[in-house]
Amino acid sequence: MKQGKINAKSIQNFASNNAIIILIILLALFVGFTTQNFFTLNNGKNLLINVAPRFIIACGVSGCLITKGTDLSAGRMVGLSACLSAMLLQDVTYSARMLPWMPDIPVWVGLIIVLAIMAVFGAINGCVIAFLKVPPFIATLGMQTIVYGLCSVITDNQPLGGYKSAYSKVASGSLGPIPYLTIIAVIVGIYTWVLFNKTRHGKYMYAIGGNENAAQVAGVNVSATLIRIYILAAVLYGLGGFLLGAKAGGASTATGFGYELEAIAACTIGGVSTNGGVGRVSGVLIGVLVFETLKICLQFMGVDPAITYIVQGFVIIIAVALDLRKYLGKK
Repeated sequence: MKQGKINAKSIQNFASNNAIIILIILLALFVGFTTQNFFTLNNGKNLLINVAPRFIIACGVSGCLITKGTDLSAGRMVGLSACLSAMLLQDVTYSARMLPWMPDIPVWVGLIIVLAIMAVFGAINGCVIAFLKVPPFIATLGMQTIVYGLCSVITDNQPLGGYKSAYSKVASGSLGPIPYLTIIAVIVGIYTWVLFNKTRHGKYMYAIGGNENAAQVAGVNVSATLIRIYILAAVLYGLGGFLLGAKAGGASTATGFGYELEAIAACTIGGVSTNGGVGRVSGVLIGVLVFETLKICLQFMGVDPAITYIVQGFVIIIAVALDLRKYLGKK
């Protein structure tokens, strides 16, 4: 019974472990009571639409973090997938069509092509990390630059638009009051939760994050597991980029810039440890919601976009610092 009692120390631990979440909730309440139209259905719907693709991207990053890795190429893969989606799904009557020889293809065919291409990049990341033993930070940093260069080459640094209506409807459509983007994000969240918690792959993933050498001794195929993790991550980036392209109505080489840092911050805020072995899908969702709420609050407060980046940077640093504090506390 004593362990279940609420005392000053337990309150202090809870507050310190969830400091960012508490502060941003307080900020949201302050903004909601001091500005108009914050607590509205339209703003709530806007939040859900913004969260959906970012949650999908963060789910991909979370698997890498749980294995004590990272993926700095996430944002650029999002950008490449958005540009590829645009090139494949431009309206056939659009005068500035990037691929005029391309026949009109269904949206789902374009999505499969994009996901397959992203899976190749993910497999390369996984193989470099698993077989060449290159640290994930360096391997994915290199891939980030490669993907950005490829995106610049294939688009000739030109913005893309002129989508077919069926592709645009993916972002603008809804099933009753629920946007398609939210439905897709929920499906991805459920799939990721099942994969992490109810499959052998998930058990292997957490075991590698806890102690890679011990996992290998216990019979875990570490290399194969890491490759699968980075392939899945890249596929989720591809899906996120596909949805972001549809949502924005256009794409360019700047699409997805900085999204890897947002995803890492959201995961860390939600309890996915950068030290590996710890993390839940529900925590990822909370982290993304909190991070997006922060950005909306700053918009309602009229904060300059440049200052917004500074605030986000501080949040990223504080989130990782708090995560390291919890890790050192356990040791």
